[in-house]
Order: sequence, then structure tokens, then C-alpha cells
Amino acid sequence: MKEPEDNYQSRVGALRREKTRNRLIESALAVFAEKGPDAPMIDDFIAAAGVARGTFYNYFRTTSELLVAVAGESSDEVLEVIDPLVLNEPDPARRVVVGSRLYMTMAVRYPLWGAFITRVGTRRGSRGRLLDEYLTRDLQLAIDAGRFHVGHVTVARDIALGAIMYGIETLLSGEAPDDYTEQSMFALLRGFGVDEAEARELAFAPIADCGRPQGVVFEKVV
Repeated sequence: MKEPEDNYQSRVGALRREKTRNRLIESALAVFAEKGPDAPMIDDFIAAAGVARGTFYNYFRTTSELLVAVAGESSDEVLEVIDPLVLNEPDPARRVVVGSRLYMTMAVRYPLWGAFITRVGTRRGSRGRLLDEYLTRDLQLAIDAGRFHVGHVTVARDIALGAIMYGIETLLSGEAPDDYTEQSMFALLRGFGVDEAEARELAFAPIADCGRPQGVVFEKVV
């Protein structure tokens, strides 16, 4: 049975819009990675994507709105493939280690994305919805179970975020030792009150690899 013409035109239009938005997102990643979150102008993005100014405004009103879309969507896509592995861990302290190490490793595997998130930093509006949600979830579980000794989960979250974000920057610099992610998690666990022997065991235990995130910025290794 032949598809009605109006349905066909609507489907083609939707695919075209999605393709254009993906081109803007992919191009914006490189622009933000090079210039940071505040310096780029709209002209930078339309030149990189090869679209008209009016086309840009069909999808985003400001460069800040584009930044939130790129950072939030890409980070959430990473966490969607990491979190199933995290949830396989019954110990919340181990969950924090696995999630953090995989997130840092993913930034090395996709260095353009890694460079982008280090330039964006830890600003709340641009780190996605899931990073706060998942990290806070596991930190709270660890505090409630007496695994971590921190007065408030928000303090623990901010310390962990600092270790992750600055850790990614160090990893991308090429100056990090081979066991940097493990050493970073060992220090974090010690800071949260885990005894030395257990912290070393948790931080250095092997972790499974995760799959490729969905989304246009991860379609190829860059």
C-alpha cells in the first residue's frame, strides 16, 4: 500500500531537520573545544556547519542554548552506556569507582569530546542531567551504607566532579601515568574515609569496557 503523500513529506521533512540539527551539534563540538564556552559567536557555528543564519535560529536561539544542548546530550549519551555496568555493582563505593573511571576513559577514547567537556568545565547547566543524577545516587547510597564518611552528599558530589573533570584534562595532556584513573579513585576513596587496603582494592580492580555511545559526536573516533 502506497504511503500517503502528506505522510511521506512529513517524514522527509523530519529527517531533514534531524540531519541539520545533527550537523550543528557535531560542528559546535569542535568550535567549543577550540574556543571555549563563551568566546564563540553565532557566525562561528554557521560557518563550521555550512548553514545559513536563519537555519541556526530554527534550532537554537543563542550560543548558550547550543552549548547546553551539545554538552548535555553528549554527556547523557555517555552515561547511558556506562550506567548499566555501574548498576551491576552491588557495592555503592565500587559503583562510584566504575562510573568515574569509565567516564574519564571515554573522554580519552573520544578526545574531541574530552577537550570539549574540559573547556566547558563543571558548570551545572552544561554537564547534562544524568551526571548529577547518577553520581549523586551512588554517593548517597555509599554515605547511607556507611561506606563513605562525608557530611553531605553535595560536598561528596563536588569533590568527585572535580576529580573527574580535572582528571580528564590531565589524561588528555599526555602527562598522566598509565594508572592515573586508578590512582585518582584511590585518593578519592581515601578522602571519603575508606581504609587504605580496601581503597586500593576497589580502585585498582579491573572494570569491564562499555559500548559506543549513541549520537552524532560519537559516530567516529576523533
